[in-house]
Amino acid sequence: MADVRVEEELTEPIPALDSDLRHPPAGERISMSRAFWGRSSLRETLETILLTVLIFLVLYVTTGRFQVRGSSMEPTLFNGQYLVVSKAVYWIRPVERGDVIVFHPPNNPDDDYIKRVVGLPGENLEIRDGVVWVDGMRLAEPMIENPGSYSGFWKLQDDEYFVLGDNRRNSSDSHTWGLLPRENIIGKAWLCYWPLERWGLVTHYIFPPLAGPGE
Repeated sequence: MADVRVEEELTEPIPALDSDLRHPPAGERISMSRAFWGRSSLRETLETILLTVLIFLVLYVTTGRFQVRGSSMEPTLFNGQYLVVSKAVYWIRPVERGDVIVFHPPNNPDDDYIKRVVGLPGENLEIRDGVVWVDGMRLAEPMIENPGSYSGFWKLQDDEYFVLGDNRRNSSDSHTWGLLPRENIIGKAWLCYWPLERWGLVTHYIFPPLAGPGE
């Protein structure tokens, strides 16, 4: 009778997947968690720093800080006020009559002045006993409390502006040192942020249509 060989039944179980791969020891799990959160925290810190730098650069390029010195802009602005100046506004629109602007005066380009624009490029501007006339028409200025007593005539060329302080009797402006080139303008006074009791937007007068001599 032929030998019958019976295969020996396997009694040992098939090895399971390495349990260390599926369930690392508790200590390793904590280390991996700490490494993940460490990388995440570093990334968030770097993103915050980059965002802060970006915001700073945008504000630096588009705005400036300025302190009013003296009484030449009273009663609109007073000595010691701190202002935010918008540099970007004149990237999208021209300088307008009535704007309160910060600029480098041509007689002292290392300093900063703040005055109101009253004359625009191409205009003929005359002052008679403190009254401003533009191209033969009187400029209505109800915001001026102390008009000057000086007189003069100026013809503005392209990119030249005529600026005066609101306190006409105590202001170093275009009537003393001449016309202001466009390239000297820093920006438009926008917001007073100090002192707190004067917090608010800077007043920019919108001039009505010029009145003729008989009006």
